Amino acid sequence: MSATARSRSRSAARLAAVQALYQQEMEGTPVARLLKEFHDHRLGATIEDQRYHDAERDFFDDIVSGVDARRVELDRLIAARLAEGWSLERLDRPMRAILRAGAYELIARPDVPVGSVISEYVDVAHAFYDKRESGFVNGLLDAIAKQARA
Repeated sequence: MSATARSRSRSAARLAAVQALYQQEMEGTPVARLLKEFHDHRLGATIEDQRYHDAERDFFDDIVSGVDARRVELDRLIAARLAEGWSLERLDRPMRAILRAGAYELIARPDVPVGSVISEYVDVAHAFYDKRESGFVNGLLDAIAKQARA
């Protein structure tokens, strides 16, 4: 697989992972069922004439499973970097999913460069939000990276 195709495949995996984590928080779907559903129906599929890029499945699985397994640790990391008076519960679900996935990669995937992780999740944030929120994602993940990758 070329570097460009791999990069696109990982970008698709990240976006799908954020969608899966959001769905899990909304519906309480068990991880095994969530992964199967995304493998069978979402990754690389065409839904309502929208073609989803083929996502790197192992990478997708690692993010979703890893966030689920380490949620308490990730939530603590994120909450510690929120402005005074803010809590994780005040953030909406898509933002929590983006931050958890990004934080997970920063602490558990030293094979992925910090700059790639941050810019990828800023891009994911653009899919859901305006510029201000993507700046928030950038700043928060950068703060986590400084500790996690020191």
